[in-house]
Amino acid sequence: MVMSGEKAGDGNGNGSVAGAVGEGARGQEPGQGEPAAPPRVSLRERKKQLTYRAISDAAIAMFLERGFDKVSVAEVAAAADISKPTLFRYFPAKEDLALHRFADHEDEAARVVGGREPGESPLDALRRHFLAGLDRRDPVTGLCDVPQVLAFHRLLYGTPALVARLYAYQGRSEAALARALGGGVAARLAAGQVIAVLRILAEENWRRIDAGESADTVYAGAVQAAEEAFVQLRRGLEAEERG
Repeated sequence: MVMSGEKAGDGNGNGSVAGAVGEGARGQEPGQGEPAAPPRVSLRERKKQLTYRAISDAAIAMFLERGFDKVSVAEVAAAADISKPTLFRYFPAKEDLALHRFADHEDEAARVVGGREPGESPLDALRRHFLAGLDRRDPVTGLCDVPQVLAFHRLLYGTPALVARLYAYQGRSEAALARALGGGVAARLAAGQVIAVLRILAEENWRRIDAGESADTVYAGAVQAAEEAFVQLRRGLEAEERG
């Protein structure tokens, strides 16, 4: 279990939930918190990624125009000039066509924890990352009023099948974060709470913007809500450790 500011694998065996995301700063050598250089991507992999994006973009455009339930997979395949079997090799389910862009964020919390600064605790790193996302109006935080993003969010949250599929993505986010926190039941409990907090904060920001407020207007309240949420999260995890 990850203790205080330690990296996964450096723990002292304490299995507490609070230990997974606690405040301390022990166990890191200079440079340990620096993220690894991104691996080189082959030409074949780049082409594959471009194909993923082209198919997904074509599908989302059709979903936004006509509604998710009124567009068939066959129509998406025809628009992307590929066969249905080829489409399903890229996207196992119709819902994945719309949620492909979320796949890049599945392990985001885990990457933040793994690449945190020396001496920085996992929870502090996650807080810093979320606040930075609010500042740059990252759509993942819900604080984005770009018309195309708003349209996509309305499609997502207005389609039960997509919402259900999104929970599967979030489940994988929890699993990745739990591994980054050292694994085990305590890490899974901590990861579940962290991902739930991030989801609720993003949904509340989107709800306010969807009701007509601008991102700039919502920003101050979003920062305050995030700060309060991380304080509550820290207190809750510490209380569980004492219990």
